[in-house]
Amino acid sequence: MSGTAETVNAFNEAFGRHDVDAVMALMTDDCIFENTLPTPDGERVVGHEPMRAFWDRFFHDSPNATFETEEMVVAGDRATVRWRFDWGSGHVRGIDLFKVRDGKVAEKLSYVKG
Repeated sequence: MSGTAETVNAFNEAFGRHDVDAVMALMTDDCIFENTLPTPDGERVVGHEPMRAFWDRFFHDSPNATFETEEMVVAGDRATVRWRFDWGSGHVRGIDLFKVRDGKVAEKLSYVKG
């Protein structure tokens, strides 16, 4: 398994556990995240402190949510992950586009099926 795959798998496992400390340990200080909402472009979060605040709020609002990786494709420092996110009363499927730098997630862009 490549370093990119290992990093993304570790990130997704921490995400699935709602473990904000582990998620943040796997993100660069200058990380970029683009959420799926609000449409059409999603919220853009840049930097470690704003990212931690986002994840704290996200997991607080979705305490019973589950995350399942359906497929991952890796090319160098990039990974595409097809996933399913279930919050109990419904679910959504989508993809994340990751960029990994020095063993950490530098960029995570999320998209969902409309």
